[in-house]
Amino acid sequence: MTIKIGDRLPEGTLSEFIDVETEGCALGPNTFNVGDLVKNKKIAIFGLPGAYTPTCSAQHVPGYIQNADALKAKGVDEIWCISVNDPFVMGAWGRQQNATGIVRMMADGSAKFTKALGLEFDLTERGMGIRSQRYSMLVDDGVVKQFNLEQPGKFDVSNAETLLKQVS
Repeated sequence: MTIKIGDRLPEGTLSEFIDVETEGCALGPNTFNVGDLVKNKKIAIFGLPGAYTPTCSAQHVPGYIQNADALKAKGVDEIWCISVNDPFVMGAWGRQQNATGIVRMMADGSAKFTKALGLEFDLTERGMGIRSQRYSMLVDDGVVKQFNLEQPGKFDVSNAETLLKQVS
């Protein structure tokens, strides 16, 4: 079943490549419990099929980077990009996109969290395995407040501009 407005995010973990060591976060891949990360926070989340793919690299991530200040001015604490890639790839892609410190590049390498959301799709026949559908959501203290799911092959409703209009 696909997640919807009013649902609580499922339990799960995501990994993030940390470039600068801080208290509690070592250099390299770190795994985080989603429930702990969203507690008492408003998070803009967008999911996409894969790092370095054309629409994701040219439009999806750059849009959230460009609109980060406006989202934060409306009370968004963090912005996450979730993809079914490993944390090394997500970290490298985040650096290439100049997302460091703006968008958290969250890896769901085995697609477990994506499957728990009900947002996976199978691109095995195209050599890409299980991937994430393209979507955006606003989550407040773990509860989905807004949700925008793209039709296959489209990029119309999961962009930063749409989510920005929905944040209150």
